[in-house]
Amino acid sequence: MNGRARAFGAITIANALPMGVGCAAGVGLSVRASVSVTTEGSRRSPRLEIPLKCRSPVVEEALRAGLARYSPGSGVVARLSLRSEIPIGRGLKSSSAVSSAILLAVARAAGREPTTLEIGRGSAVVGRRSGVSATGALDDALAGLEPGFVVTDNSRDRLLDRLDVDPELGVVLYVPSHRHPPVPTIARAFREERPAAERAARALLDGEWPRAMELNTELVERVMGYRYRRLRDRMHERGAVASGVSGVGPTLAAIAPRSKLSNVMNALPADGGRRLLVPFADFSRGGGSP
Repeated sequence: MNGRARAFGAITIANALPMGVGCAAGVGLSVRASVSVTTEGSRRSPRLEIPLKCRSPVVEEALRAGLARYSPGSGVVARLSLRSEIPIGRGLKSSSAVSSAILLAVARAAGREPTTLEIGRGSAVVGRRSGVSATGALDDALAGLEPGFVVTDNSRDRLLDRLDVDPELGVVLYVPSHRHPPVPTIARAFREERPAAERAARALLDGEWPRAMELNTELVERVMGYRYRRLRDRMHERGAVASGVSGVGPTLAAIAPRSKLSNVMNALPADGGRRLLVPFADFSRGGGSP
């Protein structure tokens, strides 16, 4: 039995760490997973065959969780192939995309086609169990599986709202070379910013996502010590309608009309960080299609 699936990375509109309410939107950087599931006729626990370059706690936990849910039993052998375009540890939701793609590929290998919400919630469980996420990041997982600005309550694994993305908008990414620290180690500092996060959440639920993104990035920059304000001001002068730190960084994302994207990108520093121009994720072939 074979299954294939795709999930996208995403950018943050509002971070869920302070109070549990988060919002993210998928962008055109994807993960593709291919899983082969066979049975060898033994009574042994499932055997995972994962290429060494792909091994990580998230990958192993996602594959085990997928087998337990969609292909339970003894003597199971799962072979995984994984390809990712998403920079790791930069705030672009690589862990959520990886776990979502693996879970969906295992489900398809078993002849199942679960909803995006089921896969997103499974990805949130994987994130908590593997220690890469303090909240489970349901917003990040769903944003990588379906279109729009996805608003969730991560403390309850609930989808709250989904806002449409204007098709005339695109994204500019500034991706520094260093990674962010492990998210669970800084979660407490974010929880102390709950009042600011509540203001961002209110803006979100009122449909004012640019305002929410602005309030969120001011919060994240305070906690993490990033000095992006002048850079963000330059990007807005050149046409960005919103900008902010994605996740806990260090990536900075700017959203702008397609006609302005080149101007916005030219505002970025030439200091060794990657400068990427990406569309919002294209789900025209269906969420999760490889």
